[in-house]
Amino acid sequence: MTGFRLIYAPTIIPAYLLAITGSPAAVGLGTALLQLGSTISPILSGARIEHRSHILRYSVGVGSLMRLAILGLALAGWFLTGQVLVFVTLALFLVLGFFSGAQRVAFQMLMAKVIPIARRGRLQGYRNLAGGLIAAVLAWVAGHWFIEGEVLGNGYSTTFLLAFVLTSFGLVALQWLIREPPAPASRPVVSLRERLGQIPQLFEHRDFTRFIIAQALATSIRIGGPFWTVYAGQRLGLSGALIGGLSLAFLGADTLSNLWWGPMGDRLGFRIVFLLALASTISGVGLLIFAGTSAPLFYLAFVLLGAGASGWMLAATTMVLEFGAHEDIPMRLAFLTTAEGAVASVGPVLAGLLVAAAGFGPLFAIILAALLAALVTMLVGVREPRGHDGGLV
Repeated sequence: MTGFRLIYAPTIIPAYLLAITGSPAAVGLGTALLQLGSTISPILSGARIEHRSHILRYSVGVGSLMRLAILGLALAGWFLTGQVLVFVTLALFLVLGFFSGAQRVAFQMLMAKVIPIARRGRLQGYRNLAGGLIAAVLAWVAGHWFIEGEVLGNGYSTTFLLAFVLTSFGLVALQWLIREPPAPASRPVVSLRERLGQIPQLFEHRDFTRFIIAQALATSIRIGGPFWTVYAGQRLGLSGALIGGLSLAFLGADTLSNLWWGPMGDRLGFRIVFLLALASTISGVGLLIFAGTSAPLFYLAFVLLGAGASGWMLAATTMVLEFGAHEDIPMRLAFLTTAEGAVASVGPVLAGLLVAAAGFGPLFAIILAALLAALVTMLVGVREPRGHDGGLV
């Protein structure tokens, strides 16, 4: 978790893309490719594991390929330059996204098997807390020391290498320390074509369908994510110190908020967590708009954005496990990931073009509108799945 949070914080990758291209549109393209990869793979991954009693070996396999893509980013930064560096980096983002989507389905399915429903929030929260605390410190180190000081000749590559090492240790721990129980129920083996033909049955569950719509709208958080730092850099002056400070604010809030998001979800269900997290993100975007050139307001905005992103992801990835039958969990996870990826792959490209043409104001207004629509959809259209076995009408 530490390595992944270091990579996926909305600071280091956008700043790196801006450094090697000089274009906000390229920041959007890179983020889009990262998300496009994770749109393609989840349904394939879900179809591969939903009939299996044990999936640990598969999870380790796709996790290893994802980590090799992170290593590739580090090596490309050290050994390539110019247009070749840009093209290879963008290609690696596509590969990283592909295996990230496959891994997410497999790892969340593992969690559903290993962690009892009444403890998922707390245990995920404690995991995120431990990983996030370390990542917040490392993000500050990466900005102030690695990137600012060009450690090993390329501070960004050094940061990617550190993320590769940390995530690889995590994969080793997963392989050797997890004892996976057999699945309580599995689907029969059918062809991929036949299984795809059965997918509309999932959407007969109305609460799940509306949840997917709300999640797709809320994914505007990811569309805006790469541009928060670029916007702050334009107002305050982009530097390694600013990247480190904003990373610390975002990841620190993301991390510490798990102390209440996880237990709250276990106690009250994760619908309320989803709603409050969206409210936090909406407040953060609003604060960015009115921050002017005030550094303290930017830091506060990143705190709200970090807390909101943490609660939103924790709620979304836990709620989806509770709609309907256990054997349908892989495909529900796949559709959740695909819905997010579809929005997040197209959105950043359009956002980059919009920023280049009209500045950040219209982009932030669109993101606010989407977040508010997600909030209303969840509030009036989705019941707390815990305790409701229906949802078919």
